[in-house]
Amino acid sequence: MHTREEKMAAFGRLLDIMDALREKCPWNAAQTIESIRPMTEEEVYELSDAILSGDREATAKEIGDLLYHMVFYAKIGEEEGSFDIADSIGKICDKMVFRHPHVFGPEAGKATSAKEIADTWELVKAKEKGGNKTVMGGIPKAMPAILKALSMQEKARGCGFDWEKKEDVWAKVQEEVNEVADASASADAAHLEEEFGDLLFATINAARLYGVDAEAALNRTAEKFRRRFNYIEKATKEKGHSLAEMTLAEMDVLWDEAKAKGL
Repeated sequence: MHTREEKMAAFGRLLDIMDALREKCPWNAAQTIESIRPMTEEEVYELSDAILSGDREATAKEIGDLLYHMVFYAKIGEEEGSFDIADSIGKICDKMVFRHPHVFGPEAGKATSAKEIADTWELVKAKEKGGNKTVMGGIPKAMPAILKALSMQEKARGCGFDWEKKEDVWAKVQEEVNEVADASASADAAHLEEEFGDLLFATINAARLYGVDAEAALNRTAEKFRRRFNYIEKATKEKGHSLAEMTLAEMDVLWDEAKAKGL
């Protein structure tokens, strides 16, 4: 591992490279905070993929890519005269010190647990100067729905609004299943959509309570479906047929074959 001096030098090198690119590279010089945003979203998903795959070398690379974007935003802010990287770092440092009084404040050294910290996290955040005016206020509307639901549930838990026993959530999930079934019998598409949303929200909540990453779980199932459907498609082509010519029963047989092969 690197020394603190080596880490500081590496960050300084990145700042120097950014300065040079903004001055000498036409593409980099043409970028704005708004034009970089979509690329940053892509980098976040690439980092997520690397973490989920357990590939530490790829994770290190993707952290570097994302850090480059953060420095890029700060460089543009510096050119505008609105902020620079020191402002960004200072803000997160101040925030973390404020949110961890058991480490940096008068309560430093006081025995506490991870659960106690998590249970009061949102209440501590609510005391921040210039913070969000509501508990849910900091959740972006554009956030992917699964992550948004999980974030809302975690914030509610941080204020004490949660199931007392995780087992109690199953009654709620079953209630939502029944309501979806009832809604499916009507012609009200908007109501059916609403009930499906309630069911998905309850299921994500159940996963959270049992320590399951709903995003990772669904992604794993989606990839499993991809593998098995790819098997069906490949086997069908090897038989000289197309998927359009296959019956559902025939495809089910191939699906079971893929499952038996551990795909």
